Amino acid sequence: MEHPENSAEFEGLMVNSGVGPVSIVNPYLKRGRYSRHKLTAGDYVEGILKGNVSVLGQAVTLVESTNPDHQTIAQEVIEKSLPYSGKSVRVGISGVPGAGKSTSIDEFGIHVLKEYGGRLAVLAIDPSSERSKGSILGDKTRMEKLSVHPDSFIRPSPSAGSLGGVARKTRETIILCEAAGFDKIFVETVGVGQSETACHSMVDFFLLIQLAGTGDELQGIKRGIMEMADGIVINKCDGSNVEKSQLAATHFRNALQLFPMPESGWQPKVLTYSGFYGLGIKEIWDMIYEYIDFVKKNGYFEFRRAEQSKYWMYESINEQLRNNFYQNPTIADLLQAAEKSVLEGQRSSFVAAKQLLDSYFALLH
Repeated sequence: MEHPENSAEFEGLMVNSGVGPVSIVNPYLKRGRYSRHKLTAGDYVEGILKGNVSVLGQAVTLVESTNPDHQTIAQEVIEKSLPYSGKSVRVGISGVPGAGKSTSIDEFGIHVLKEYGGRLAVLAIDPSSERSKGSILGDKTRMEKLSVHPDSFIRPSPSAGSLGGVARKTRETIILCEAAGFDKIFVETVGVGQSETACHSMVDFFLLIQLAGTGDELQGIKRGIMEMADGIVINKCDGSNVEKSQLAATHFRNALQLFPMPESGWQPKVLTYSGFYGLGIKEIWDMIYEYIDFVKKNGYFEFRRAEQSKYWMYESINEQLRNNFYQNPTIADLLQAAEKSVLEGQRSSFVAAKQLLDSYFALLH
């Protein structure tokens, strides 16, 4: 490139051509020098049993992975961790979006660590986008106190399309956390309303957070999620909302009287509190521990855990069958043709599904 300033009339001034484009990669970098050491199943288990949070996080990532190689190691880690699990109090926390679940968990966690000691793991489930399939995984930012507490472990996980408000792998993550020495587990759901059966089937106490003055009170009294709740708490009972919260609590208590007595023999209680101001937190935890003592005495605690194990065995069978069906190469080819015929109106969806299943079962023989 010509530089007119280098001409005779500008004698004494000179502009150099400059340095050419430089690679952003260090030429002295040795490839593979910084590659992460791959842990074996034994390394994971050893780290988990020592309470190493970094190794625990990596193990949870392994459990959540869909890579078949990762799944093989993950199952081995879970099997070896199983004898050290089952010694925690598992609390499921659900409620409508905006009910203050994350803020409440922050207050609950600090209270329970201060009053009862031990270690706390929070498994927060974040909804995945139907379009991009991604999740924000930002629950940790709303748990300002717990996120810096040395005895807490917060793990946000994507729901990844699973129903029931919890990720499919949450049950296995609970086992790993218990093996790592966490004696209190919170499972926060995405708050999808009335389909929280999956969360209910992996916790000892199911806490439902409600709000007062949100319009249609009937929505909060619908059966399903109300019948599953072991305790109902009404958040944001502060300021001008105190009277509304107490009135809502009365409505919920009246509604619970109409439901049949739960199998546990425990009549669910309705309390009010303020997560933002930290009011009424102690009463909620007194209720939870009163429930745990109650069901341990009458034998329901062990019965419920046994029923949960059975439920997840069947859930795992269903998931494995579904994955095996869709990953079968022959079925994958037939699916394209079946989909085309359904879209063109040549076959009904039900007939196409039956024929695909018949073909699948024929392949098994």
